Amino acid sequence: MIPSSTVCRPIEIGLRLTGIWPNSSILFKLVWILVMGIGLIFQYHYVLTHFNTKELPHLIDGLSTTLPHSLLFFKLIVLWLNNRIFKDILTMMSNDWHEYSTMYTMINKAVLAHRCSKLIIGFYSTAVLLYSIASVNFGTIDNNCRELLIKMELPFEFCESPIYEVVILVQFLRLTAVATAMGMLNALMVTLMLHVGGQIDLMHEKVKEICPKDSEDIEYYDLPTTVTRFLINKHNKIITFSENIESLFTHIALMQFFSNTMIICCIGFLIVTALDTDEGIMMLVKSFSFYIAITLEAFIFCFAGEYLSNKSKTIGDAVYESAWYILKPRDCRILLFVIVRSQKRLTITAGKFMDLSLEGFTNSLKASASYISVLYAMY
Repeated sequence: MIPSSTVCRPIEIGLRLTGIWPNSSILFKLVWILVMGIGLIFQYHYVLTHFNTKELPHLIDGLSTTLPHSLLFFKLIVLWLNNRIFKDILTMMSNDWHEYSTMYTMINKAVLAHRCSKLIIGFYSTAVLLYSIASVNFGTIDNNCRELLIKMELPFEFCESPIYEVVILVQFLRLTAVATAMGMLNALMVTLMLHVGGQIDLMHEKVKEICPKDSEDIEYYDLPTTVTRFLINKHNKIITFSENIESLFTHIALMQFFSNTMIICCIGFLIVTALDTDEGIMMLVKSFSFYIAITLEAFIFCFAGEYLSNKSKTIGDAVYESAWYILKPRDCRILLFVIVRSQKRLTITAGKFMDLSLEGFTNSLKASASYISVLYAMY
């Protein structure tokens, strides 16, 4: 089936249910504020209650689940507040599909975006299932009270049945919603980057029309006005689209950069300390998929910044590699402006402080490993 949009149906449904999609009901926002707010209060209460070095494993375990939920809540707030920018992005994508819906490049990128989106959302859902199974059957704590799925300090007793089962069910539903929303937002970032890549590929195809092969023997070839207009307009649209993405995700990327470093550190510490215990296998099953999911989240944002930067630089390369030397001087100057503008690469920054790149991703992993060694020394 030929797609009609780069945004796949699961992402659109997720954006509507989180209140991010334009003209969504405010009821969805209120539900998320209520669910996330109440849950985070109990989670941070647990963290503060165990905030001492004697209970370091419990503290780290609580932080490893509290920080991702806090980060998602922050993402939702930022996207709600910048709904106008997101609406502009969707409008530009819709206009692109209206103009080039029959182009192979657009269809190819859309199919790839749909597959990646479904794979990412499916992986996060699987990670929640594995995490939940391992957590519910993870044994007991000192007072013989069964362990909760999410570390919380609840204001009532929950150890006895059926209260415990009800609490576990509510936590499982909340954890599933959170994980699905995280996967959906990550898939959205991949979708936006692939759409930009598709527009740049369309520009490459138009560059090939600058000097057709049958014109190479002509001393001076007139650059068609339609080609000139397309290149300039398309390049401006790509720049505007990328700037909107940067404005929408720059603060999210900054919080994610620091948060994911701490989360990866916490999960890594739990895995390292549990390997020498009888519960090591269960902890490994519980935390490994969680660790991969958080690492994947950091990788997606850093890869998106790297992909956008490298892809934007190919515009100038494509123009330079064309047969510009047979054009008239006036037309050469027009192409020169395109080359000069493409030298200022497009990118996504973390709070305007640093560009997201694969190098930043490796530095984040290195920092997490260093923090693990410090925590292990304290332990």
